[in-house]
Amino acid sequence: MAKRNALGRGLGALINDADLVNDPSSSITYVELDKIEANPYQPRTEFNDDTLLELATSIQELGLVQPITLRKSHGGKFQIIAGERRFRASQVAGLESIPCWIREIGDEQMLEMALVENIQRENLSSIEVALSYQRLIDECNLTQEALSDKVGKKRTTVANYLRLLKLPAIIQKGLQKRELSMGHARAIINIDDEDFQVELYHQILEEGLSVRKVEEIVRNYNQGEEEQAVLPEKRQENKKAPFPEEFSSLEKHLRSYFNTSVDFRMNEKGKGKIVIPFTDPKELERIISILDQSKN
Repeated sequence: MAKRNALGRGLGALINDADLVNDPSSSITYVELDKIEANPYQPRTEFNDDTLLELATSIQELGLVQPITLRKSHGGKFQIIAGERRFRASQVAGLESIPCWIREIGDEQMLEMALVENIQRENLSSIEVALSYQRLIDECNLTQEALSDKVGKKRTTVANYLRLLKLPAIIQKGLQKRELSMGHARAIINIDDEDFQVELYHQILEEGLSVRKVEEIVRNYNQGEEEQAVLPEKRQENKKAPFPEEFSSLEKHLRSYFNTSVDFRMNEKGKGKIVIPFTDPKELERIISILDQSKN
């Protein structure tokens, strides 16, 4: 038996050339471009003009080598299932008609095929991939495990993409514009404070921080070393911020009360924290004992 020319592990589970040839519900024909409509389930929101022009030039010279896949719509029209980039490039190339596979499928299967085709073939941004994964889960009733099998990715990879959707909208937009990498975002998402997430995002843009540097900042922040979790310029600004005298007195009182160094922090908005460090378990027990006594 001849080996099938699969188009990718996940997509191959839904569509490949051999299946189309053997599927009585599909056929290949030339369709006029003005009868083809964009895919309403298209996950890609942006198409790179330069790469489209390159593909259009290739199509002008060689023709459209790989047919796009359509389904019948209303009024003699067809909707794109897979191949919208090739369709757009064919328009730029000035073609009047192109070869197409015609399939009879429902909305849910069309959504699956469109999402999986784009995930595997196109250079989607990490947010576009995450949104595609979430749509497959929500609209096709898939579990993360079933989704990972369908798209040919490890479950942890799928989970990491989905976590990006928990980031503030401004950071998600930055990912879509490729202003920062998924590595940056995966580090930022480990911070619970949304305000600090956004602050760190702006620092990445302003200073061009590497992923390793961002991971270091996040690690310091989560270990309670917030003064180390900002850039030197920010730390200098923080030192210049006015600190009311009454709070300075309170800081001295706390140091005396606990007989240890106490870090009293407050920003210009009045938000802050009191940090009581300890060097070993015994000192921690001593501090807890003092706190317990204060309740009496």
